[in-house]
Amino acid sequence: METLEAEVLNIVYTDEASGYTVIRGSVLPSLAPITLVGNLPGLFAGERVSAVGKFEVHQSFGKQFQVSSYQIQVPTHTAGIERYLASGIIKGIGKSYAKKIVDTFQEKTLEIIENHPQRLKEVEGLGFKRIQSIHSSYVQNKSSRSLLISLYACGLSQNFALKLIKTYKDKALEKLKNNPYHIAKEMRGIGFKTADKIALGCGILKDSPLRLSSALEHFLWEFAGEGHTGYSKLLLINHAVKELEVEESLICLNLDQMIEKKELFQMEEDVFSPSLYYAEQGIGLELDRLIHGVSGIRAVDIDKAILWAESIKSIQLETEQKKAVALALKEKITLITGGPGTGKSTITKVILAIYEKISSKILLAAPTGKAAKRMTEITQKKAQTIHALLEFDPIKGGFKKNAGAQLDCELLILDETSMIDTFLLFNLLKALPTNAKILMIGDIDQLPSVGPGQVLKDLITSEVFPVARLKTIFRQAATSKIITNAHLINAGEFPDLRFDKTSDFEFYSLENPELIENKIIDLIQEKLSKWEKFHKLKDIQILCPMKRGAVGADSLNIALQKALNPNSEFIERFGRRFSVHDKVMQLKNNYQKEITNGSVGIIAKIDPEEETISVVFDDKWINYDFDELDELSLAYAISIHKYQGSECPCIIMPIHISHFKLLFRNLLYTGITRGKKKVILIGSKKALAIGIRNQDSLKRITGLNKHLARILTLR
Repeated sequence: METLEAEVLNIVYTDEASGYTVIRGSVLPSLAPITLVGNLPGLFAGERVSAVGKFEVHQSFGKQFQVSSYQIQVPTHTAGIERYLASGIIKGIGKSYAKKIVDTFQEKTLEIIENHPQRLKEVEGLGFKRIQSIHSSYVQNKSSRSLLISLYACGLSQNFALKLIKTYKDKALEKLKNNPYHIAKEMRGIGFKTADKIALGCGILKDSPLRLSSALEHFLWEFAGEGHTGYSKLLLINHAVKELEVEESLICLNLDQMIEKKELFQMEEDVFSPSLYYAEQGIGLELDRLIHGVSGIRAVDIDKAILWAESIKSIQLETEQKKAVALALKEKITLITGGPGTGKSTITKVILAIYEKISSKILLAAPTGKAAKRMTEITQKKAQTIHALLEFDPIKGGFKKNAGAQLDCELLILDETSMIDTFLLFNLLKALPTNAKILMIGDIDQLPSVGPGQVLKDLITSEVFPVARLKTIFRQAATSKIITNAHLINAGEFPDLRFDKTSDFEFYSLENPELIENKIIDLIQEKLSKWEKFHKLKDIQILCPMKRGAVGADSLNIALQKALNPNSEFIERFGRRFSVHDKVMQLKNNYQKEITNGSVGIIAKIDPEEETISVVFDDKWINYDFDELDELSLAYAISIHKYQGSECPCIIMPIHISHFKLLFRNLLYTGITRGKKKVILIGSKKALAIGIRNQDSLKRITGLNKHLARILTLR
């Protein structure tokens, strides 16, 4: 092994996931050029590095110094200091200010920034706010460098090491080594495999109870990410044996001990994590409380009320609709389900008109901002997201409205109930007073929630609560091919694909993925934007059955970004490129920023000196630090699942035979019903037929039905 010192001239390549980096540098003091390679994340141009390693000759790239360990030192001469500051390591300094500051203070630049930041006012253009940012960023960076190197040595990438420090400050390394599995549970992006690698490297044994129990809990959370609230005990054991390479007997013993200690729960043949077990049980208990409570709203003459509502709304309800309205007026808890064009909106307006005459304590809510906005437009009464209704507290976490501080409400009308997951419904029900009525409206045939559970389906199939099923498509809706084809698909029949220039539904038969991709781009750039006047970004949304693979959302996003927004102003983070004017989507609920999972916006500004990106969501500006960009993804193309509850004037859906693993009837049905004015399918009739025939979508394992059967039959 050799030891040498070098100055970093530029970073040629770095893999954020593995940390593998290629650096061009110059050996000190000779300044001879050198290429350093190895696990070297976190280095910046201008820094000096003391590296231990050996020279090797690469057959394509020649002589390289393979680094096994290294230490970082800040630069001491002006050229190095300028490169260091211009690299982006210090927030608030870009190339232009790096030159100005170094020209002013020469070799004393870094000392001035650290110890005498007020002198930075001598540099033209630097204001108080930016000077504060520069000073705090430099001090924070200096104190965290050794910690960063230690975290890199544990196998973390640069981005996740920075996030760990941001979360746990100087305790980051201690937290990681004490229980890396706990970190994996708390932090997005650090998965079990990374945590397991760190744990094994820290000396935790393969058959350690800590490893086995953490793994079993983690696997259940992975399955929750697929929508399950629990999982088959047998399949869980088989999965653990395969992933952990430990004897089945040890895993079975550990699992049984966890169940005995109530660290996990078992119902019949399925195993549940405590949080989801208690949430589903809690839904049953809260519904039992509500359904047996006395209503705070007086009874009405139902027939007279319906006649009055028809008169003031100038409508004539069909028999099916009248039954649904009557049910909502009579019962404490009512479920209404139906597809597009079956009159759910009309019924909601009628029910609301009647109840507004006898109660002033009516609340309207939906799971997403777009669904709430649409509910407001339909009813002309303010609707909120469920999170806003419950007043999420971003500082303490949790909701301000809860069992101890309930909503002032006598009737709650919920729309798009199929999208509500287990945790959210449990929190909502706790916050309702016992005298409140609930009307839940949704489409049972759509995809279930993105989060764990399938609450609308479980509530309806439990046969515990009164249900109104709307099946009749009304005349005006029947003229739309979007609606008639959606209902045909939902019934297991092939849609009408005949070409009609005036139709709101079109099909292009193509087999080759490249041709499908080219057709999508051509349609957006020519027919749809130029002739039909749809806005390329705001009015058109590509929805895909899958994220990966041929014409999946990931590959289409890269192609569409290149075609629709070849912008030279960009930033790369977490393996993604973001440009000004890109269409992006929020990937998780962020209550501090007041933005929800699935929200779609446009990047309005990238500030490389402040290291921020500004995204506009429905006229609302949200700023992201560069290290928060794992919360965003490109959104020219989105998975159908992610777009639930949203609508767009024009929807394009690629349907390819390679999607067969995820081609299900309810997925096609959900995607098509997202289009308001136009739906275009591009792909093969064979792939479409597979999806229509495949009624057995990925079945979710839940426990809500069992809890409902047990709790509501005890009385």
